[in-house]
Amino acid sequence: MPDNTLLFIAEPQSVTSVFSPLKEAGFQAGLADNLAGAINFIKKSKPCLIFTRPIMQGYSAQALLAEAVNIENFPPVVIFSRNGSADEAQKFLELGARDYWLEPLSWDKIQLMLPEKRHPDQPLPEEVTSKAPSEGTQGRYQVIGNHPAMLRVLGLAKQVAKSKATVLISGESGTGKEMFARFLHHHSDRNDKAFVAINCAALPEHLLESELFGHEKGSFTGAIGRKLGKFELASGGTILLDEITEMELGLQAKLLRVLQEGEIDRVGGVETVKVDVRVLATTNRNIEGAVKDGTFRQDLFYRLNVIPLKLPALGQRGDDIMLLAQFFVEKYSSEYSLPPLAFSGEAKTWLLGYEWPGNVRELQNLMERAVLLAGAGPIESKHFLNDPEAWMPDEQFQPADPSGAPLSPAGSDPNIDSAPTSGTAPVPNTNFDVMPISEMEKHLIVKSLDKTSGNRTKAADLLGISVRTLRNKLNEYKKQGLDL
Repeated sequence: MPDNTLLFIAEPQSVTSVFSPLKEAGFQAGLADNLAGAINFIKKSKPCLIFTRPIMQGYSAQALLAEAVNIENFPPVVIFSRNGSADEAQKFLELGARDYWLEPLSWDKIQLMLPEKRHPDQPLPEEVTSKAPSEGTQGRYQVIGNHPAMLRVLGLAKQVAKSKATVLISGESGTGKEMFARFLHHHSDRNDKAFVAINCAALPEHLLESELFGHEKGSFTGAIGRKLGKFELASGGTILLDEITEMELGLQAKLLRVLQEGEIDRVGGVETVKVDVRVLATTNRNIEGAVKDGTFRQDLFYRLNVIPLKLPALGQRGDDIMLLAQFFVEKYSSEYSLPPLAFSGEAKTWLLGYEWPGNVRELQNLMERAVLLAGAGPIESKHFLNDPEAWMPDEQFQPADPSGAPLSPAGSDPNIDSAPTSGTAPVPNTNFDVMPISEMEKHLIVKSLDKTSGNRTKAADLLGISVRTLRNKLNEYKKQGLDL
């Protein structure tokens, strides 16, 4: 089966944003919008993964999964939905889907499904990309930070990376636990084998058991064929059990057996399967407290906690905040083909004084917003606020391109709202001290779409609204005659 071809079954506008990074990483993509076209592509091109909508006009993912028994080496299927539900997720996972996602469909998510050997030169998604400047280059998994707490954790991670010892990585949400797991795998002797991650909080117990250990055909309703679990898929490599403290006690006992004996039993199976897997686990909870409360097995805790790595919160890392902020600004400036940006003095003061409850993940998201809003720069503290009115004060209502030049047509009267043109909203009258909120709202929406190259999901994130709300607003503007 080719390792570099993927199939998307969806509307073009919902998936084309990932085609460019796919191409850069050496992958090819097929696009289908009906069952017949999808089946023909699968038989002819043999994709390694399929990403599909649950349902479209004249198509259903259920019908696609039913075809799996008729096609040899049918590729794994990932369902991605705009408005998903737990019931729908359970339905498709029982029908044989590999995973179930909510939008947006992103390259970072897709990479999680790809064995590393398929794209050795491409970095996998990282909550924290780390680099200790004083220690030089560490390959594509580097840790950004010079704070002693981070350097201690990094030093321990390097020391144990080549062992088979289980590692328990703890820390608040957004501190980079999964990145450290990937760091351990990348620097181990298993780095040419699979790295498989599963979120233990995302599925109910019976589905999580099937995902971890696999199942045999007919073992439960919807089990239309044998399915290999994550442990078998990771054999020879590394498995990451994300949010391990969310696992039910019954399943904890079965996991303990895997750690002790190195073997699994598929759901409905009669044969024991040997696996060689290095186990890493993460938690954002007080696992010792869970042991005391009786919600987590003490013997499993001892098995997992051979090497504990405790990641500090971003607010405790001092000047590392600016190192990370600069890294993300450079990353997004390059990604959006924008000029290099600097931070104003008050922006630096804001960044260093903020508590960062969302840790590095929050910092990364705010830096992307700031890059998109700052234009020619510098980045100011107002770009960090979740307040669209603060981003564009009255005197700056007229949008500018990254060079700072106004976007209104040459020769237009600044006192008259310009007529709607394709893809643009009327430029507000800049001589007014006050303008209608509806016009302000329209202008910000159009500017956000321009900044994100039409990506509605990113535009909605920038504006602090839902994609549905953005879609409804755009429909209103179209009824008013604005071509968007």
